[in-house]
Amino acid sequence: MIRAEGLEKSYTSGGRPLPVLRSIDLEIPAEAFVAIVGPSGSGKTTLLGLLAGLDQPTEGRVYLDGVDISALTEDGRADFRSRNVGFVFQTFHLLPTLTAVENVLVPLELRGNVSGAGERAAALLDRVGLAARLDHYPAQLSGGEQQRVALARAFANEPKILFADEPTGNLDQETGGGIVEIMEELNRDSRTTLVLVTHDLALAERAHRVVGLSRGTIASDRPGTHKEPAGVPAGAPDRVPG
Repeated sequence: MIRAEGLEKSYTSGGRPLPVLRSIDLEIPAEAFVAIVGPSGSGKTTLLGLLAGLDQPTEGRVYLDGVDISALTEDGRADFRSRNVGFVFQTFHLLPTLTAVENVLVPLELRGNVSGAGERAAALLDRVGLAARLDHYPAQLSGGEQQRVALARAFANEPKILFADEPTGNLDQETGGGIVEIMEELNRDSRTTLVLVTHDLALAERAHRVVGLSRGTIASDRPGTHKEPAGVPAGAPDRVPG
């Protein structure tokens, strides 16, 4: 479902290239739940952005569901994401002037999926435990409730892949655990490939596979504590690039 080949990303700082990711090769099968971990500055969020097509690599290719998204135009990547990818951010990114159900409706309306959109949005919010909050604005919701709205919105177009960048970073441990349980349920029931970036190692262990980054390279790739779905290979034993 996801394949990165020779992925590199550099930025320019003070007139000099600043490498963030170096020689990343990664394969993630369909329906897998993979956590990406590593210290601050290791390149986790940069890698997630490249895999999701939110940014372009300096070198290398990214394939999602067999499509080389690195070869697409910016508009082409945006169209591909709207049909195949969901993204959950740490800071929620809800539109403050829209209610919970209206926020979930946004991606459906952008794609022209008007027929039955209201019912689907309401059903998604019910699935994440917010059936009584449909008409509440973000300012009227707790942090955990806002993140659940963001999660429902990410699943509005039934994405094949869900990327989540520190989705529990602004939440307390109990609330964050509840968010991850919902993501696990959606990964299992909707058969959505889930890629999660987190600093929380206990959370990461709940994944099928844990990929560790260090200084812009893959330093480890090992199984998590949750059993992989049938047909999904476990991560390789820990390895350190030499």
